[in-house]
Amino acid sequence: MEVPAHFEAVPQPEDNHYTPDRWKLGKRLFYDPLFSFDSTKSCASCHRQTFAFGDNKTFTKGVNNLNTTLNVPPLINLAYQPYYTGAGGVPTIEMQILVPIQEHNEFNFNMPAIVRRVNLIPEYIDMAMKAYGRAPDAYVVTRALACFERSLISAQSDYDKYLSGQKSALSAGARRGLELFESERCGCKKCHSGVNLTNYSFENNGQYTYNPEDGRYRLTLKEEDLGKYKIPSLRNVAFSAPYMHDGSVATLSDVIRGYEKGGFSYPTKSPLIKGFSLSDAERNDLILFLNSLTDINFIRNPIFQPE
Repeated sequence: MEVPAHFEAVPQPEDNHYTPDRWKLGKRLFYDPLFSFDSTKSCASCHRQTFAFGDNKTFTKGVNNLNTTLNVPPLINLAYQPYYTGAGGVPTIEMQILVPIQEHNEFNFNMPAIVRRVNLIPEYIDMAMKAYGRAPDAYVVTRALACFERSLISAQSDYDKYLSGQKSALSAGARRGLELFESERCGCKKCHSGVNLTNYSFENNGQYTYNPEDGRYRLTLKEEDLGKYKIPSLRNVAFSAPYMHDGSVATLSDVIRGYEKGGFSYPTKSPLIKGFSLSDAERNDLILFLNSLTDINFIRNPIFQPE
């Protein structure tokens, strides 16, 4: 898992360092539908490489044709995140693996039953012994999947090349867009900062005058957290439409216009959302910069595809 110099080394937990055998097992499990109650859905059913390991639907269908409760987030550079899910209530990738398994609208299943299924497949038993020195169990399943997901590193966009010193990697329009992105006027960088273009904080972006979802309040039960969600990375954002936690915004242009208006008034709306004005040319430049965050190699890399 090599990364450019402007990235930190990929963090790995002490009990789950990368090995080729662990990665191979995790990849195999990622594409296996045995994780869902009716054996129709795998991790890859929602997290599709074509869409930066996200999806292109407002909500994705889980078991029994039920919609997911939130727009599917892309799986990009997860190793660098300090916590997981939109409310930020899960501290590790290994623990996050359990969330979709138990969600009624996703897999609607449980780990003991999954372990029984995995142990019916001799190849999985052999792979688990090579990877972890033990037969498949909850420890093996969660850690193998986490090992694979931790390897989903996107760091070869034109913007990365620009940060590495190749100034010509960004077009003139994209460079103008970067200036707007980092400007006080637009304020994008106040939330979308660092190499992963997120500060991992929680904000209500004023999308609604009411809150159809509780957001972080569901975890903290603090009224000031109503409607707040973890700020997403903007890497490969051109491939992750529709946008927002509920997939209600169709295009990047629509996203920008929404922020230009300053959002709707709500008691917990972020004070960072103030509104601004862009010309059509400036808006196009900003979109050019956002497009420069696309890592085509990540989206097409055959190493991540099922065998």
